[in-house]
Amino acid sequence: MSNIAFIGLGNMGGPMALNLVKAGHRVNVFDLSREAVGRLAQAGALAAGSAHAILEGAEIVISMLPASQHVEALYLGQDGILPQIEAGALVIDCSTIAPHSAVKVAQAAAARGLTMIDAPVSGGTAGAAAGTLTFIVGGAAEALERARPVLAQMGKNIFHAGANGAGQTAKICNNMLLGVLMAGTAEALALGVANGLDPKVLSDIMSKSSGRNWALELYNPYPGVMDNVPAARGYQGGFGVDLMVKDLGLAAEAALAARAAIPLGELARNLYALHSGSGAGALDFSSILQLLQTPPRG
Repeated sequence: MSNIAFIGLGNMGGPMALNLVKAGHRVNVFDLSREAVGRLAQAGALAAGSAHAILEGAEIVISMLPASQHVEALYLGQDGILPQIEAGALVIDCSTIAPHSAVKVAQAAAARGLTMIDAPVSGGTAGAAAGTLTFIVGGAAEALERARPVLAQMGKNIFHAGANGAGQTAKICNNMLLGVLMAGTAEALALGVANGLDPKVLSDIMSKSSGRNWALELYNPYPGVMDNVPAARGYQGGFGVDLMVKDLGLAAEAALAARAAIPLGELARNLYALHSGSGAGALDFSSILQLLQTPPRG
């Protein structure tokens, strides 16, 4: 078993770290939330008061943070941890960040003789809890093979997208498509209901027809259609609207850098930004249905 330092215990990082504890690893954890650290400590992790305090003896360092600026600050900031990570350690960043940030941090790690991969995930909080995440990895093939046994204890599918930063690019493309699919699914369901259809009946029809997709079949946005999804619990939990706005913003940045056209991606970003601006930023992204619903006639 490995000595692992895990930094970032939010909705995704907490369950991921817990699965490593259950697998028998020595897991040292840190998060700005004392409550999050306490939950992991009760489950058998070793808690610390700072990111620096969990690095001694760490063979693997894993981070799961909200955005590019947080990852760069953690590793490269004035009080960054990169100089304190022990030689020979493997660094795995599972955050979803800009590809150029992933490359920047990986190059700095390589300059110190450290191996680093970007390994953003897909599968949501349910996948994190169940240990069925998909890891999309950027970095050297040899580094992925070192990481594979640990990643396999947190996820079910592991893909090698290419060099450092490629994992982030692939994840951004996936999440852009997810945002477009969810907005389109919500729009279709809202249209059907506005014209008198039962959302459950319409969902069943479309799931057996050419409009079928993941959002419709496994993460339906209409309340009452499906159990065990955020729509069934007031859109609580899951993948937040603000996180979708962030990821669609990353897609827009990548498109500008490559001079690529993403008209649907930009439209989805605007829709989710409007939804966030209405106060829905903390709700699950499937709540985009609320923005698209026809108000009841008075």
